[in-house]
Amino acid sequence: METNTNTFDLSDLTLEEQQLLESIRERKQKLIKEIQELKDEIAEVSNEMETIEVSDESKNNPKNKQMSIGKKKFNMDPKKGIEYLIDHQLLVNDQEEVAKFLYQGEGLNKTAIGDYLGERNDFNIAVLKSFVNLHEFSDMILVQALRQFLWSFRLPGEAQKIDRMMECFAERYCELNPGVFTSTDTCYVLSFAIIMLNTSLHNPSVKDKPTVERFISMNRGINDGGDLPPELLTSLYDSIKKEPFKIPEDDGNDLMHTFFNPDKEGWLCKQGIILPSFKKGSGSLLGFWEESHGSYFQASLRLLP
Repeated sequence: METNTNTFDLSDLTLEEQQLLESIRERKQKLIKEIQELKDEIAEVSNEMETIEVSDESKNNPKNKQMSIGKKKFNMDPKKGIEYLIDHQLLVNDQEEVAKFLYQGEGLNKTAIGDYLGERNDFNIAVLKSFVNLHEFSDMILVQALRQFLWSFRLPGEAQKIDRMMECFAERYCELNPGVFTSTDTCYVLSFAIIMLNTSLHNPSVKDKPTVERFISMNRGINDGGDLPPELLTSLYDSIKKEPFKIPEDDGNDLMHTFFNPDKEGWLCKQGIILPSFKKGSGSLLGFWEESHGSYFQASLRLLP
């Protein structure tokens, strides 16, 4: 009989590794307990909302109460909130109508909007495209368009979700500004470079601030193998240096927050930056960065504990 050499044996670990493993297990159990407590609190709040006394205004306008409940449900669970609004005929089950509802955003949590837009199913992806198409980026330089886009919702915490959102953004920007870039891939890659430039220039923990010359150098070859005009990259650099991105303040539990508050610095400024060699067919840009930089990527962005 063939012996299974892959069986894990605790005795194979050093004492220090065993202690670390036990610490991880204890932390896991604590997190599970905290998550359950949060779920219980959410359920309690939800029940309170359902039983809240109707105000005089709501008595005369029951739809107002239902809309208010629907928005609160959305802020706690975007999918259930949309379903509630559709079931009560307050929202049409149509990608364009749902996108308009999210774009207007009155009373909606921008983290919840980002979570809904980032879901990977056909309807949510269609809503995302419609949502992005509601933005008007004509005659804007790329950094101005990014400011508008990133203010309309809060980026979720999964790289693949961010990847889809930025891809839709790049397509919309290039559609409204033909001739600025040779392809949407260029816009897509440069957008990430701008976001990371914002981190490097404005986060206090980053000591080695990139110069405009370094920013231009790091983006060589991203325009389908060619270089972007130095004056374009200089204008983008100057805009970010003068005014950092502002992001909606719902909470800090997302990847966008880590772009502005990394634990460590410098990975974007390494020699041999991988941006020029990225091709769209190779998968997620963030995933490509992570694969190329390994644990240093994780340490820089605090993606993992």
